Amino acid sequence: MSANSFFGLAEPVRFAGEGSHDPLAFRYYDPKRQVMGRTMEEQLRFAVCYWHSFTWPGGDPFGGATFNRPWMASGDPLARAREKAEVAFDLFHLLDAPFFTFHDADVAPEADTLQGSIDNLKSITDLFAQKMESAKVRLLWGTANLFSHRRYMAGAATNPDPDVFAYACGQVKAAMDATHALNGENYVCWGGREGYETLLNTDMKRELDQLGRFLSMLVDYKHKIGFQGPILIEPKPKEPTKHQYDYDTATVFGFLQKYDLVDDVKLNLEQNHAILAGHSFDHEVKLAYASGLFGSLDINRGDDLLGWDTDQFAMNVSEMTLVFHEMLKHGGFTTGGLNFDAKIRRQSIDPQDLVIAHVASMDACARALLAAERMLADGALEKPLEARYAGWDSAENQAILKGERTLEQVAERGRSLDPQPRSGGQERLEAVLNRYV
Repeated sequence: MSANSFFGLAEPVRFAGEGSHDPLAFRYYDPKRQVMGRTMEEQLRFAVCYWHSFTWPGGDPFGGATFNRPWMASGDPLARAREKAEVAFDLFHLLDAPFFTFHDADVAPEADTLQGSIDNLKSITDLFAQKMESAKVRLLWGTANLFSHRRYMAGAATNPDPDVFAYACGQVKAAMDATHALNGENYVCWGGREGYETLLNTDMKRELDQLGRFLSMLVDYKHKIGFQGPILIEPKPKEPTKHQYDYDTATVFGFLQKYDLVDDVKLNLEQNHAILAGHSFDHEVKLAYASGLFGSLDINRGDDLLGWDTDQFAMNVSEMTLVFHEMLKHGGFTTGGLNFDAKIRRQSIDPQDLVIAHVASMDACARALLAAERMLADGALEKPLEARYAGWDSAENQAILKGERTLEQVAERGRSLDPQPRSGGQERLEAVLNRYV
């Protein structure tokens, strides 16, 4: 199947400038434009996700599929998977996307046995490798679906049944092998059901120890096969379980410290998950940098009025400007990128809706990147921040932070002081942000 037959588009989307009103043209995303020493393409590192784009049928908890995709019809599952791959690579080409991402179950059908599923994945991996020889797109990361099948209803690594744990190990090894074979830059662990629904039947310490051991074995295997990229954990607080063990950045940081995994495991952060945890996207990104765990981003958004993971395409320029401001301040991505873990709405049934959604979100990201670049160049947020903490830069106060003063010494100094509160200037800074976006 070709792009002409499914999307009805013969040429890739092009940059047309701010004056364009064409929904199939970029207004802000100019891949070759330089932003702080890199091209915009290199700074943003967009990735098309395989599952929502080509596997999600448009259903929700109250209704079934709304998308009539040819590769979702009945027939030989492996043949349908190959048909789906053809359309996927058409979309990568139309968007001129530098990367894509996938779960094992997205790209290849699950068989009756683990070995059969591994064989199917190997078949599609070989097809990907063949198509990538002549395509621009590369693999940002791969992962394994350890949450959809009923065997994982009580978790994978945290399952009370060791046979499920072992099955999950086999599935993850195969997904890691596929990622490595395709020169993937990262490997993601999303712990879909690694949590609990009730504490009445849960031994939390045992389950955390199992999860720690599972990740430790994965890290060992990564080094054994020479995989160079990091393992990424994607924090999420709830849904499907009431409480996930990878609740947020702070929770995962504590977990990684306990099991001595900080050096090899980083974070893949998502706005929708941050909101479900009661945080802002900016909060999670800043804390990841502060903890030395920043890795990659799922660039989607949630609906503030709905308490579940709606996975909408990212369009909030102000929100993304703050995230990119932090990212550019730290030098930008290394192996990470912006993965569109996003669904078009179930009423968006035209094939071109999928293209338009990516174009609009890529433009929103580009606009936010440019705003962040200007803010950094002007020191719009950095200068006020430095001024607020400037008192800590003195030699005496640095001595406190370096452990060169005792509590008694600092307390004695405090007896002669009369500190006065100073304004935090929140409204002024909010106005500054609005001037750039």
